[in-house]
Amino acid sequence: MNQQQWNSVDAYFTDLLAPADEALTAALRDSDAAGLPHINVAPNQGKLLHLLAQLQGARRILEIGTLGGYSTIWLARALPADGRLITLEFRPEHADVARGNLARAGLDKTVEVRVGPALDSLTALGAEHTAHPEPFDLVFIDADKANNRHYVEWALELTRPGSLIVLDNVVRGGAVTDATSTDPNVVGTRAALELMAEHPRLSATAVQTVGTKGYDGFALARVLA
Repeated sequence: MNQQQWNSVDAYFTDLLAPADEALTAALRDSDAAGLPHINVAPNQGKLLHLLAQLQGARRILEIGTLGGYSTIWLARALPADGRLITLEFRPEHADVARGNLARAGLDKTVEVRVGPALDSLTALGAEHTAHPEPFDLVFIDADKANNRHYVEWALELTRPGSLIVLDNVVRGGAVTDATSTDPNVVGTRAALELMAEHPRLSATAVQTVGTKGYDGFALARVLA
């Protein structure tokens, strides 16, 4: 097995089960034209997020890490007509691209893009949640990996029993197994996984993947009562 074969299999799955449309194609094109890094989820992974949101019956979704809004489109399309998605993006230039992509997809009334350090935005969301509790049914975490544990902690604060937390990019090319690593991305990811393992209100697992994004994986955690 090699990268070329992984790419071929992903292409087969995508063409068959998650074909692109104009809004998704344009979102990737405009993100590329704006110089955004090529770190968006793959199409079949986007479809997985879409299905997970539908299986959850999600009405409120929180996304931590917007980039150009590609994964946001997949998630927001799973919401009912009165559903709401809040997505957090650190870089204003990325948020501008995402807003354009979301408007083209007809989702600008469904999705709110908040700009700034995610931990600051989460603190503000926490205050809003205290004043008017409206828990999120699904949280997708795909931002700076060093803060992954903090993001999972906030996800717990902002969700309800039965909510789903999805943490992306947890394999780190296999480096996640290195307990001596000083790489902030590895340290942050291991800390998040350890929190998922030890927290009494979480039931979690993690899965390795291969494909157009190389060797990686994600973790899923269900919030318990």
